[in-house]
Amino acid sequence: MDGFINVNKAAGMTSFDVIKKLKKVFPKTKLGHLGTLDPMALGVLPVAIGYATRVIEYVSEKNKVYFAAMTLGGVSDTQDAWGNIVYSGNINFNAGHLPDILNKYTGNIRQIPPMYSAIHHNGARLYELARQGITVERESREIVIEYINLLSTDIDTEGRPLINLEVGCSKGTYIRTLCHDIGAELGTGAYLSELTRSRAGMFAIENSYSLEEINQHIACLSDLIKAVDFPLMHLGKIEVNSEDLDKVLNGNRITMDEKIPPGIVRVYDPQGRLVSIAQCSVDENRRLLQPIKVFK
Repeated sequence: MDGFINVNKAAGMTSFDVIKKLKKVFPKTKLGHLGTLDPMALGVLPVAIGYATRVIEYVSEKNKVYFAAMTLGGVSDTQDAWGNIVYSGNINFNAGHLPDILNKYTGNIRQIPPMYSAIHHNGARLYELARQGITVERESREIVIEYINLLSTDIDTEGRPLINLEVGCSKGTYIRTLCHDIGAELGTGAYLSELTRSRAGMFAIENSYSLEEINQHIACLSDLIKAVDFPLMHLGKIEVNSEDLDKVLNGNRITMDEKIPPGIVRVYDPQGRLVSIAQCSVDENRRLLQPIKVFK
């Protein structure tokens, strides 16, 4: 069984916990998740099954969408509600300034990754250093915040302001850091208190399944699985004839008459089955197709 299953991860689980649970559903099958969700977060976690794990690197991770709740009046060492929180006592903010602040964090911006993250530093994960009380300097990274929609403002059970946001962003964005930075701009401090990922590329929460639902469909799992090429539609497509198919399946370069743009493309056999991910290039007016990965 090969393809992708769109898991709706529950809060309190790591992404690897999800894989361990699915190992019981798909025994002796290679599995791999696309991206990572923090344990406190819930929502879309696409998982590749079988030879779909070999195309993970080609899956577009654009169009990530999150629903986030940020609590004002405190800061957290992990930048979320699951860390050590120091309350500032200041919960007053100018709501009229909020749209301008959100606009400031929209577009191409630079973000400093949090210490509690899986980024490597001199052979160690940052979170491993953070747990030892060690803080190191981190370089800022460019990310893209496509939009931040202010959904509502509220008050939590402790009387602290709660701001609900919808964020569309690129891969590598830390929503808890975004909340932390916005809180600093407001002058109150802030931390992420709830997070749901509603979209990751082609995978939407409306078409996702909880682990409980997946276990209830053991007899018809194929109904839940998307084809291997489902998240690859952003790549060019080409179909080869039977003669060229043998060459492609053996990893040999072929010359193409069809005018396709240079770049990574999907290659199909005459029956419409995905057989390769290949690099298309132009050499002296010839279009060359070099298989990168072959699926026999």
